[in-house]
Amino acid sequence: MSTATSTEQLAALRGEVRDFLDGQRRAGTFRPAVDSWLAGWDEDFSRALGERGWVGMTIPAEYGGQGRSHLERFVVTEELLCAGAPVAAHWIADRQVAPSLLRFGTEDQRREFLPGIASGQSYWAIGMSEPDSGSDLASVRTRATRTDRGWRLSGTKVWTSGAHRAHAFFVLARTAPLDPARRHEGLSQFLVRLDSPGVRVSPIVSFDGSHHFNEVVLDEVEVTDADVLGEVGQGWRQVTSELGFERSGPERFLSTFAALAAVADDGLPVRASASAIGRHLARLVALHHLSLDVAGRLQAGVPADVAAAMVKGLGNRFEGDLADDLAEWAGPDVDADRLDLVADALSRRPGFTLRGGTTEVLRGIVARGLVGTGGTR
Repeated sequence: MSTATSTEQLAALRGEVRDFLDGQRRAGTFRPAVDSWLAGWDEDFSRALGERGWVGMTIPAEYGGQGRSHLERFVVTEELLCAGAPVAAHWIADRQVAPSLLRFGTEDQRREFLPGIASGQSYWAIGMSEPDSGSDLASVRTRATRTDRGWRLSGTKVWTSGAHRAHAFFVLARTAPLDPARRHEGLSQFLVRLDSPGVRVSPIVSFDGSHHFNEVVLDEVEVTDADVLGEVGQGWRQVTSELGFERSGPERFLSTFAALAAVADDGLPVRASASAIGRHLARLVALHHLSLDVAGRLQAGVPADVAAAMVKGLGNRFEGDLADDLAEWAGPDVDADRLDLVADALSRRPGFTLRGGTTEVLRGIVARGLVGTGGTR
């Protein structure tokens, strides 16, 4: 496929998605929202996207997907985020569960879970972070103990988005004692159904009353060997590859775009100058190209951990700065609906630097990556 043909196909796909979203907005199916990929849970909308082949796009056809490229998926996700569409139900399953199953899952696991993900009807969460661990995944204390029939999991996971509604989640646990000299060894991943005996999900409610984060307690939860993801003891390698998908997408810089679009819809915001808007748009374009480059690397099977961390780190700062400026720009002539979007952007600002890794951790990843390669390409 030539570059020109590829560009034309991507443009046609983008137009198709925009037309669909315009029709859905006019029909009142959804209202644009901030952080719609985390807080906009609408299972009917996810199923409608699945029917159009816009969920699980990179999943091969033999598992119910479309077998399309990461670049095509990028176009679809970018348009959904720009519109502030309610995509939270399927987002994590589509973004990182499906690629992990394709790379590390067994054939039985793929055939069991991938068709439901591709149809927009299988919803997942991620169990990585723990209390008092921050972004240091090597310090997880959730343990998986060998039994006659498989494994018994005990521990606590936090910041588990969507776990109160999801069907299952990946759990990172220790299958061997911690060796201080090799802290990243002895970790494994498991597939855990959230309706399993011993699983307790408790809400973590934000100060604005919203709820998408959760604490998940695993109290001697029984799983079988068929529920191990990948290889026992290789959890760290698997998780770090998974984070490339989690950190690099356009959700890392478009969470607040719906608020910017709404406030600037009828021209420049009341209190903003053209240069102020221009500075944000320039950063937005740069992040778009950086994230698109990561999508190209994923398509080519090239490691993208450092570039993904850059997208996440720079995207954090951009979204926070934009939320602050929107609050200043929104003058008395901005209507209540648009003010609500601005208020949502501002209230969610603290979470931008938490999910997917703290700023300090991301800077460390980028610094080590640049030192190891002698610079950027």
